Amino acid sequence: MENATENSNSTVTLKISELEPNQDQPRREFDDEALAELADSIAQHGVLQPLLVRPIAGGGYQIVAGERRFRACRMAGVQEVPVVIRELSDGQVMELALIENLQREDLSPIEEAQGYQTLMEHYHFTQEEVSRSVGKSRPAITNAMRLLRLPEEIIHMVSGGKLSAGHARTLLAFESEDDQLQAAQLAVKQGLSVRELEKLAKKANAVLHGGDERAKRVKKRPVFIEEVELSLNEHLGRKVKIQEKGKEKGVLTIEFYSQEDLQNLARLLGGEE
Repeated sequence: MENATENSNSTVTLKISELEPNQDQPRREFDDEALAELADSIAQHGVLQPLLVRPIAGGGYQIVAGERRFRACRMAGVQEVPVVIRELSDGQVMELALIENLQREDLSPIEEAQGYQTLMEHYHFTQEEVSRSVGKSRPAITNAMRLLRLPEEIIHMVSGGKLSAGHARTLLAFESEDDQLQAAQLAVKQGLSVRELEKLAKKANAVLHGGDERAKRVKKRPVFIEEVELSLNEHLGRKVKIQEKGKEKGVLTIEFYSQEDLQNLARLLGGEE
């Protein structure tokens, strides 16, 4: 190994046996075919981008960013790899690993949501700090994390690529976990589009709340109400419902997904942002 200056951006070389993956990194699934292609490229051209690592107690280094390259190097039989060594906290490691995977669009929607959740629950990031770190809006972070409210079986379907993030968000509209599971299984079996699943959700909820007559009344809502509801959905980045209670009054329902999210919503509605 070459002499390494820690917390430097200079590249040094380490034996691959000195490196170990980060068990808490956000990415869980690696495509074998894509790894094989990367291994072939590395065998021909070498590792073009160094891995980011940090020293660990007892010797050796933990991979912060670049586990995909590390796996491909092992497949290619590479013995040494270029690295940049930095002293980093656990929170910084998670943040950098999440950012790298998001930039490469390597994460499934569920892995992305779990990454945000880990930063907030284990490393005490606020939603605003997560937003700044990954370069996404707070509504986008909130919407991503909503997927974790789905039943575990559906989460596995999304992680495995059987359902898209759009399908998953639509399944949240079903009012019970049983309905969500049945709709998810139907979507997979029949190859339903997101739009078809949305229609199914509206029909199911209409029947649940009063049958066909209720569905007819929902369809007759004023266009203005529909447009306001849609506008609030987009502006607030969350599910919003407007229920009329007569000609000139009604109930506005706004979902929130955590105590911090509720505080952020209160500030937003109070005109602080």
